[in-house]
Amino acid sequence: MAHPGFFLAVEAAGTGAHPASWRRADSRAEDLFTGRYWVELIVAAEQAGLDAVFLPGSFGVRPGGRLDAVAIAARVAAATHRIGLIPQAPVTHTEPFHLAKAIQSLDFATLGRAGWEVTVSEGDEQVRAFGRKPAQDAASLWHEADEAIEVVTRLWDSWEDDAEIRDAPTGRFIDRDKLHYIDFTGDNFAVKGPSITPRSPQGQPIVAVRADGAAATEIALHRADLIRIGARDLDAARARRTELRSALADVGRDPDSVHILLDLDVHLADSANAAVTELRALDSWAAPVAAAPTALRHIGTTETLRELLAAVDSAEAADGVVLRPLALPAVVRLLPTLDRKPQSSGILRDRLGLARPASRYAASTEGTPS
Repeated sequence: MAHPGFFLAVEAAGTGAHPASWRRADSRAEDLFTGRYWVELIVAAEQAGLDAVFLPGSFGVRPGGRLDAVAIAARVAAATHRIGLIPQAPVTHTEPFHLAKAIQSLDFATLGRAGWEVTVSEGDEQVRAFGRKPAQDAASLWHEADEAIEVVTRLWDSWEDDAEIRDAPTGRFIDRDKLHYIDFTGDNFAVKGPSITPRSPQGQPIVAVRADGAAATEIALHRADLIRIGARDLDAARARRTELRSALADVGRDPDSVHILLDLDVHLADSANAAVTELRALDSWAAPVAAAPTALRHIGTTETLRELLAAVDSAEAADGVVLRPLALPAVVRLLPTLDRKPQSSGILRDRLGLARPASRYAASTEGTPS
């Protein structure tokens, strides 16, 4: 399966990824907890031709607070028409049944543009916020995430595509022979199902995982449609992509059925000098976050960014890029000058060149709810 084109997304993190971004005059920090802020930014990203927006989400306390990522996506759904909406939703303290119906509902609201970035909740702070279980190590967290993804995807499949018959003469809205118990029992969950939500437009919304550790990478290889990576330069990104594609084949998956997206921290201005000056101002307002060894950063203009994106594509360093603006409104303002073509389809799977999966239960009537 050939990838249909270079995928470009943006991660919309508050006023920006830089901790001092809210201090800029154009940060719109006063609007951060309004629907208008998110609608206007994401509509602008859509009009600039971007393929998707990732919405960070966490149960950890953040300076200034944070709205729920799935709720933001739901608010933006009706105002957008083509851009994919991919909220982060952590599994560690969330029941997979709730996650399944939330992302299914988002897929209905967007007419097939929803995704789910799977995350886990590390550290004691989030454990204390819930008070239900002790802290877990990475292997345990991602084992639980693996089970959660299995439950969620089974629930997405638990209604066959034609389960809704709406037969007025007989009074049958649903063909109950086409609803299925998932009967999952694992180390962390025991879920019978089925979902309360019909199968959504994509069948299964897109699943994304950031491969930033051994445990997360293992789950990404088996479960993800989109794998996010970091790299210090294009050579490292290309090597990481090659490694992941080989590992995908080793676990029995077609490497061309999975898109590997490179994270890129970015700040844009009308000139390269202005971009550097503005970053210095941000850094002067707060101690800069130390760049990880795998962090790739671009400070410049949309013209130089366009050149870098072309270099990523031609070097086969990634199948696409996720822009992580250091100052979100400032970067989004300039995105139209990238001259991206509008998305060819509103269905996220179509844009990724991925077929709509059939329900795994469609060939079986065993375990049908009575």
